[in-house]
Amino acid sequence: MWWDERVSARFRRNLQPTLTYWSVFFSFGLCIAFLGPTLLDLRCQTQSSLSQITWVFFSQQFCLLLGSCLGGVFKRTLAQSLLALFASSLAISLVFAIIPLCHNVVLLAVVMAVAGLAMGCIDTISNMQLVRIYQKDSAIFLQALHFFVGFGALLSPLIADPFLSDTNCILANGSSAASNLPHLRKSLLPQRPGNLSHLELPTRGLVVTRVSYAFWIMALINLPVPIAVFFLLYKERMVPCLNGSSHPLLPADELALETRPGDKDELSTAAQRPHTAAGHEDLFSCCQSKNFQGASFTYFAVHITGALVLFMTDGIVGEYSGFVYSYAVDEPLAVVHKVAGYLPSLFWGFITLGRLISIPVSYRMKPATMVFINVVGVLITFLLLLIFSSSVVFLFVGTASLGLFLSSTFPSMLAYTEDILQYKGCATTVLVTGAGIGEMVLQLLVGSIIHDRGSYSFLVCGMIFGCLAFTFYALLVFFHRMYPQPSPELDEASPGRAAEPEDTGQYQR
Repeated sequence: MWWDERVSARFRRNLQPTLTYWSVFFSFGLCIAFLGPTLLDLRCQTQSSLSQITWVFFSQQFCLLLGSCLGGVFKRTLAQSLLALFASSLAISLVFAIIPLCHNVVLLAVVMAVAGLAMGCIDTISNMQLVRIYQKDSAIFLQALHFFVGFGALLSPLIADPFLSDTNCILANGSSAASNLPHLRKSLLPQRPGNLSHLELPTRGLVVTRVSYAFWIMALINLPVPIAVFFLLYKERMVPCLNGSSHPLLPADELALETRPGDKDELSTAAQRPHTAAGHEDLFSCCQSKNFQGASFTYFAVHITGALVLFMTDGIVGEYSGFVYSYAVDEPLAVVHKVAGYLPSLFWGFITLGRLISIPVSYRMKPATMVFINVVGVLITFLLLLIFSSSVVFLFVGTASLGLFLSSTFPSMLAYTEDILQYKGCATTVLVTGAGIGEMVLQLLVGSIIHDRGSYSFLVCGMIFGCLAFTFYALLVFFHRMYPQPSPELDEASPGRAAEPEDTGQYQR
């Protein structure tokens, strides 16, 4: 195998929970990408205007951010984490099944808000639990986790495509927008709803959309995910109505009978702690003053600069995937609408490919090095896009390049920051929240700038965000050098044992 026996043995011991967290992130990806292509058909289903239906974007994005903040509340023990993941993944299947029944835009926005909350919980809990299980070995497993969200994001538009309307899905006299429907569908982005107020489509008439079938198919595809979480709950004897036992979860090393006699006392002591990873708090607990006592300036600086890097890079992912189509069809490029429609798919396709490639690469390369390559690659790509801004060919090349460089930034930054803090800070919670805020805020900001300044500002904004990401990364490296390192005795771990002193291989109820 291309990784060593210690990591391989650890993966085998934690195979079921790891696969379960990966599958839950597939639900996240399935739910995050379907709204754009299907929004016009949903407008017909709810018989609403374009400006009204685009508020559904904001409902989902805002509640995703809120769910990311609240997700930490449910993950202090393994039982709470798995129950929250079961409820969230089941909620996503129910959302897919209920969407075809929503014939009012307000009801649809409420349903998408529930989906956003579920996605936010999944985002925080899955990242955090993988970090808890693998700690210093978590980079490779985080890369795989984020591959599954990209895979889900690619799959849901493909499922929806055969059921999308080719002509106006509300039949009314004098309808004039039927021939422009594919263009309008690709123009519906998570930006300011007011930007679409000038577009008029009929809101009354015979609804002929078939998009309901796509949502029911996605509900069925997602159904095995909550079943997988339920099986993990059952295996760990945490189903309240089926298991009356409340024994604490044994460490994975003890379950595998692979612990050495000298380690058993340490592991049993760790199993009695009320908290295995006390630093992995929710956002509100992180802000309590008791967590600041004795903390150095660099402790806060590492959290802040790490979050700012992801604020910029995840913001770039959101704004680029949202506005590259509008940029391409506008002057001076004036790309044909059908050709420009491949750009977002190309971008997400190379993000997914990059995450797949990063799985073996992350085992051989340090997370800090990967983040450096990513942010420098983003800067160079945007610079070349600005230089060759009149070239349609380079727009496609640059889109693929940008997807590759952005693909592994989040998991690599998460692994790097947690490693700096020796898995004792609030890094996962703060970084997930920072990334979510960046994705929402920068989309709104770039949408406003493009509306006021023209399409060329799309690339200028990307270049500025890339420069800021590199600056914050340089500051993070600087604060890393200043951050107090663990004692040498803790670093002299033998190859057969984990380097981290507090790692028990699992987490507690």
